[in-house]
Amino acid sequence: MRLQLALNVDDLEKAIDFYSKLFDTSVNKRKPGYANFTLESPPLKLVLFENPGASERLNHLGVEVFEAEDVSRATERLKAAGLAEQVEDASTCCYATQDKVWSSDPQGLRWEWYRVLEDSETFGKPSEIPESKQQGPAPTGGCCA
Repeated sequence: MRLQLALNVDDLEKAIDFYSKLFDTSVNKRKPGYANFTLESPPLKLVLFENPGASERLNHLGVEVFEAEDVSRATERLKAAGLAEQVEDASTCCYATQDKVWSSDPQGLRWEWYRVLEDSETFGKPSEIPESKQQGPAPTGGCCA
């Protein structure tokens, strides 16, 4: 598993240049308004959303897992604790089809526990997360708002 940090950036090209140099790595996936870096050390998935004027730099946080059972266990654990806000099976978001469960901390910071099933050529559909739980405007395509 690895942590995910999803940031809103004003200028995607400048952000890609900076993070490529900061982590001494190249971008893993690059699409219109979107890029991600998959780092082994530290184990991190860094996601950049081109979202000029976003009220928050932090879009959301996540935990990427690699087995279906890990998403199922997280979903059941969060449901039992009353923290599961939304469960998505085989939904397309961030140019990937994923299984995931969403939760928000007491101040509204959103977390997703997810597993990528396959890459997608589309960004995804608008999120069903309530606007009160969203951190700034939706990126182009809207699924991780």
